[in-house]
Amino acid sequence: MTMELKLYDTLSREKRVFRPLDPANVRMYVCGPTVYDFAHIGNARPVIVFDLLYRLLRHLYGADHVTYVRNITDVDDKINARAAEQGISIRELTESTYANFKADVAALGCLPPTVEPRATDHIEEMKTLIGRLVASGHAYVAEDHVLFSVPSMPDYGRLSKRPLDEMIAGARVDVAPYKRDPMDFVLWKPSKAGEPGWPSPCGIATPGRPGWHIECSAMSWKHLGETFDIHGGGIDLVFPHHENEIAQSRCAFHTPVMANFWMHNGFLQVEGEKMSKSLGNFVTIREVLNDWPGDVVRLAMLATQYRQPINWTVKGLQEAEKALSGFFDVTAGEADAKPAPGVLDALRDDLNTPKALAEMHALKNNAGRKALAGSLGFFGFREAEFKAWQYQHAPALAVEPADIESRIAARNAARAAKNWAESDRIRDELAAMGIKLTDSKDGTTWEVAR
Repeated sequence: MTMELKLYDTLSREKRVFRPLDPANVRMYVCGPTVYDFAHIGNARPVIVFDLLYRLLRHLYGADHVTYVRNITDVDDKINARAAEQGISIRELTESTYANFKADVAALGCLPPTVEPRATDHIEEMKTLIGRLVASGHAYVAEDHVLFSVPSMPDYGRLSKRPLDEMIAGARVDVAPYKRDPMDFVLWKPSKAGEPGWPSPCGIATPGRPGWHIECSAMSWKHLGETFDIHGGGIDLVFPHHENEIAQSRCAFHTPVMANFWMHNGFLQVEGEKMSKSLGNFVTIREVLNDWPGDVVRLAMLATQYRQPINWTVKGLQEAEKALSGFFDVTAGEADAKPAPGVLDALRDDLNTPKALAEMHALKNNAGRKALAGSLGFFGFREAEFKAWQYQHAPALAVEPADIESRIAARNAARAAKNWAESDRIRDELAAMGIKLTDSKDGTTWEVAR
């Protein structure tokens, strides 16, 4: 019996069987980067997690039947401030930062999404949504701003399930006299001098720009429709961003849901502490990739189930490198990127990557070479890139390769003669030189111990 795909839905707080609205077009939207600086290692987690889900959906429904949208936020206060600080145009900043992001996530083994829409290319869709919300009484114009009226939506807050006073305290919105309710949030605001601006909706005379939340509602609508299958992102986006997306989209289209499943990956800490510039532990993806190959970073990230918090450590990276090295030592080169049945079953259970990796270790130990190679390929791990990195970073040999092979031959002769003491002596002698031997039914191989 084929196991059904089950995913945890943040909105309903339960793991449910995933059934797409249209199996011929499975649709997923994931919040992407705000392109003003190098992405940090916490940003890598949703990119890797939802890349794996994308691969799983493509495997289950067919590569041509999955649409994956991950947006680019290229209009934002942080972007404006950074461009001014560097004395460059906003477009120049966003283009270079986006190029860096694309290079980083490609190095992590991630497939490009089907569509990567830019916020600035969807201003008209945002204005259309805003016009609908005002016309239906869910938004209002005040002092050249357009604000969403939270009290107009009786079940606002279902995603985060926070008490009202907590939502008011946690809302990242300006306290302003023109707001009818403290919870109301900005859909459109006037642009200041030097900031990007567009003709405003709803008869507002001054140029303006969109609020953050309306951007994702517009882009998901444009590329996936009024309702779609999966909306993903980090747990930090549940409130207010995803809560407000739901409010905008449902009220604009009068739909009971925006997405059938809301999926969120857990927080990331660095060496047991919250990552922050003040603590000096703020690490970008680029900085990690300077020291480690993307495949090791990918495995270290997937070693923890996506909904759990993750502690990002050097030890975890070292363990990931050792595990990958062990996997690739026994795989028979390239194989179809197809997961073994046990690996697939683990992933069907809400992306249970620890269990999937345990299945892969079992394949390694039981000589399931082809199945292991296929599973590694499915996960996005690349043997050639990993081994090239290992070769470049291998410690200098304390002994010539020909001498190593000669000693291995002498050890094999001692083993054939059942002279175990001599066999062990040669093995220990090589180990002291930093050479690790691995015996198998196909003979003895060696590698530089790391």
